[in-house]
Amino acid sequence: MQLTTKHRVAVLLHQGIHDGTGKTGLSFIRYGIAPVVAVIDADCAGESLAQVAGIEQDIPIVASVAEALTYEPDVLLIGLAPSGGLLPEDWWQEVKQGVLAGLSVVNGLHTPMVTMVEELPSQRLAKGQWIWDIRQEPKGLGIGGGRARSLPCQRILTVGTDMAVGKMSTSLELWKAAQRKGIKTGFVATGQAGLMIAGRGVPLDAVRVDFAAGAVEKAVLEVGADCDLLLIEGQGSLLHPGSTATLPLIRGSQPTGLILVHRAGQKTINRCPDVSIPPLPEVVRLYETVARAGGAFGETPVRGIALNTFHLGAEEAQEAIAQIREETGLPCTDVVRFGGEVLLAALDGESGIGNGQSGQVKTQI
Repeated sequence: MQLTTKHRVAVLLHQGIHDGTGKTGLSFIRYGIAPVVAVIDADCAGESLAQVAGIEQDIPIVASVAEALTYEPDVLLIGLAPSGGLLPEDWWQEVKQGVLAGLSVVNGLHTPMVTMVEELPSQRLAKGQWIWDIRQEPKGLGIGGGRARSLPCQRILTVGTDMAVGKMSTSLELWKAAQRKGIKTGFVATGQAGLMIAGRGVPLDAVRVDFAAGAVEKAVLEVGADCDLLLIEGQGSLLHPGSTATLPLIRGSQPTGLILVHRAGQKTINRCPDVSIPPLPEVVRLYETVARAGGAFGETPVRGIALNTFHLGAEEAQEAIAQIREETGLPCTDVVRFGGEVLLAALDGESGIGNGQSGQVKTQI
């Protein structure tokens, strides 16, 4: 499944713009190719998306699904990831209202929408109407075997000092920069937002842990067979006490390089204030050591630092970037704010991926 330019999307974001639970929907607004005709957030209704979310798009913010229907969407995208994975009952009622009005639904929650549809009076979807439950374990999975090492392409995995620091955005900004340069590039989505945007990949947090590395490996082999540069969306962090996703990503993708993502100035793990984030040179060494596994796998250098400076002014952001460059000796930039070219150049310098003979763009997402 993939949303295309033929779809008209309304994004459900109640309270998600302000409290941080709407990362999925905001990412789709920023990177998806399907036009978003309305954003639904009662807390921000009538405000500018640029002012409340820093996204320079002229999309109306409305208070309810009923209001969004006036903009004639055909898809309702649930762009929230609330604590516990469940929508409040009144928000579920709004989703049901959208389904009864004929909207298809993109659902990134852990709870499948099948049960909800069965509760509707008609108990059936209309012709052409569909529900895409993203968090479903793919069929036919096996145990990882390190087979991604056989791919000739460069494989770049984004890793982080914490969850929700911008690993998906970094991967997509690098993909956009590579596309502009004409590099034959693939992208493997591993989270609900990335899957909504790309239409393919693996919903890693829906996969049983024994098969997680195998699921990543399968997706990497499928996409990486026909590209020079493969970008793999990272999840979690080796520093987070509750994260289980990063190691299967490293083992399944067998990366040739890493991009480390960090939020400028962050000293501790979000919501775990007793867990400190070590100095970035130590984090770089940690990731390189784990990826190499004492020599069982190849050298996997951190090629650059993607610094999230959303909370800083322009001058402060440049100062923070310069400080990280000096501290780590690695290329560093905020790829959302300033583009991915600096980090892409670091990848080019290592492998010559930008020197293809055809000069034509071929991308896979």
